[in-house]
Formats: sequence, structure tokens, C-alpha cells
Amino acid sequence: MNFKIMLIITGLIMGLFFSCSSHKDTVKKVIPKIDYANPATIIYKTKGDYSKYIPVILSDDKSQIISYPSPKDIFYNGELAYPAKLSDGYLLDNRGVNLNSVFIKITYDEYSKLDAVPSLDYLYNLIIDKDPFTEMYNLGNRYQYKDEVNDINKIISNKDLNFYKKIK
Repeated sequence: MNFKIMLIITGLIMGLFFSCSSHKDTVKKVIPKIDYANPATIIYKTKGDYSKYIPVILSDDKSQIISYPSPKDIFYNGELAYPAKLSDGYLLDNRGVNLNSVFIKITYDEYSKLDAVPSLDYLYNLIIDKDPFTEMYNLGNRYQYKDEVNDINKIISNKDLNFYKKIK
């Protein structure tokens, strides 16, 4: 009787041992959370003029695209979501860029005409620059501005950006 119990216990222990897996084997994709109720006002400068190109978001190690728009999601207030041009070379984001954003060699106009999103490998190979930003600021809740472009241009011209969160 003891032999049977030992055999069952040994079998259970071995079953548990071989069914466990390591956390190293688990790949977890983290998609940035966007707060649509309180959207951030992001302004930025880039190394080149990427204002007509589609932004996508890379992983922290910049090895893969973790967020990209559908061709139907590149509109803001019914128009293509080009960033608004501000004074002193700044741009006002209308698409949801962050520090891990990059721009791909497809314009908003071209992307809006696609029937489906190209493969992630294809999009990744179209990245223009993996570190495109020279400056980036979060100016708080977007809804606090009555006339976004004029209000933000006043902040820039008054040299008040130091009162806001510098992202880069």
C-alpha cells in the first residue's frame, strides 16, 4: 500500500515539475494607454520635417512596433491628423505621439487610401529615424485650451515652456 501511495505522490510531483513554465518564456506586449477623456497636449520638435508622415509607436528597446493606426484612425476632427504648426518650429500633436513614436515613409494621404494595415515588418522597415525628436513637452489637458494654436503659441513666445512637463 505504501508503494502505491509513493508512486502516486512521485507522479504528481513530476507532473507539476514538468508543467511549470518560466516567466522568460512569456512575451507580454504593453500597449500604451490613451486617456481619451483627458487627452494630453503634446508639442514637439523633430530632427527633420516629418509632419506629413504617419507616426507609429515602438517598444522601449525600439525593436518592434507596438502601436500603429488603422487607415481609418488617422483623422482628427474630420481631417487628416497632421500636426498643427506652431511658432518657433514646434508642432502640436493630433495623432497620439509619445517619446517612443517614430515616423514611417508613408504620408497621411497615402495611408488614408490603404484598404488594410501593411505587415508590421513592412512598416518597421519604413522607419525614417528611430530617435526623431529633439524636444517634447506635455502642456496638460487638451481641453483647457479655447484656441489651442494661439494659446500654445503665447506659451512658446512668452518662453513659459519651463512651467510644463518636459518629456525630452
